[in-house]
Amino acid sequence: MTKRIIGLTGGIATGKTTVTNYLASAYNLPILDADIYAREAVSLGSPILGAIAQRYGEQILLPNGSLNRQKLGEIIFNRQDERNWIENLIHPDVRDRFLKAIAQSNSQILVLVVPLLFEAGMTDLVTEIWVVRCSQEQQLQRLIQRNHLNREQAQARINSQNQLSIEEKVAHADVILDNSSTLEVLLEQVDVALKPEVGNSSYLS
Repeated sequence: MTKRIIGLTGGIATGKTTVTNYLASAYNLPILDADIYAREAVSLGSPILGAIAQRYGEQILLPNGSLNRQKLGEIIFNRQDERNWIENLIHPDVRDRFLKAIAQSNSQILVLVVPLLFEAGMTDLVTEIWVVRCSQEQQLQRLIQRNHLNREQAQARINSQNQLSIEEKVAHADVILDNSSTLEVLLEQVDVALKPEVGNSSYLS
């Protein structure tokens, strides 16, 4: 049976983590997270970390030799060319990690959480695309609350994400999860999106 591979994406603070946690806890689905793979890609001693240090100097490293993420964030925050350089370095490694994990998994349903699913050209890895969305004002308010930012800082964070607009993502989605109402309403949409396959226990790991 062909694997069902869900590509879960959406903008920052739209609710991807909420959906991910529910799929893992309620349905026991394996979660493959691009952010985790990206952190592994720049781990201590990795070739990618070496390339980053060569480009930006020792200032980009912490005393123990690991990546100073805050410093890197400051460099790429308003520098689109540097952000592109970093992403072009990391995305192929993340893609390879996804391919290996998909091949090794025995589960018939996998969830790939990829904030830059479209932008990184990884849509071919999945069989369906789920986009979590909410209004721009809700996204802003949730980011302010979650990261303890003021409005200007939160808007700058959203603007710096190097992502397609949520409208563009929605236009290419197979499933749209509207997170503009209550948690219960959001999770009901997830339940509907998974049916009827979840009724067959052979799909679950």
